[in-house]
Amino acid sequence: MGWMTRFLSAVAFLAIGVLFSPETFGSKSDGQHPPKLATFLKLAHLLCFSTAFGAALWVTFIGGIIMFKNLPRHQFGNLQSKMFPAYFSMVGVCCAVSVGSFGYLHPWKTASAFEKYQLGFILAAFAFNLSNLFVFTPMTIQMMKERHKIEREANIGEEVGWTKNQEVAKVNPKLSAMNKKFGMIHGLSSLANIFSFGCLAVHSWYLAGKLDL
Repeated sequence: MGWMTRFLSAVAFLAIGVLFSPETFGSKSDGQHPPKLATFLKLAHLLCFSTAFGAALWVTFIGGIIMFKNLPRHQFGNLQSKMFPAYFSMVGVCCAVSVGSFGYLHPWKTASAFEKYQLGFILAAFAFNLSNLFVFTPMTIQMMKERHKIEREANIGEEVGWTKNQEVAKVNPKLSAMNKKFGMIHGLSSLANIFSFGCLAVHSWYLAGKLDL
């Protein structure tokens, strides 16, 4: 299925959802915003938040681990170097839309303290993703390429897992030093990603409390 077909399918399902929404049949809004605008902003917030949360959950705890355990390390690293900029860009855009829509629906001057905290959590998730996109990820990719070069000189990197790297690093000071540098930057990137996911997780609890099922 091509990208255009997928996009049109998503638009079609979204249109069906709009057609059968309560506002289409004349339900009243809460009086603070026009019904259709309020519904559109809530939809934008919900879709973008759920996309960011789902992507973070998959990449952080499922997809990345599966790939690491089944792909040769250099192949895994090269794939990650292509995937992570797209991942952080997508999550960043979703967080930005969520911040904008939530901020409009809950203006700062009239928002409760709890709502202000929620806006802060989404903003924090956005900031953590930006730090990864523009700072940690480029540094991690550059160091990964440098380490790959050292590993190729030592005839390792095509195996699955870290075993050979750790064995060679014991007798190769250059690789050992690069491992430490890479580990520090990669650790900061992972920490920022975990913090971002944590902020989104906190907001998911807030949204769950608003649902009337």
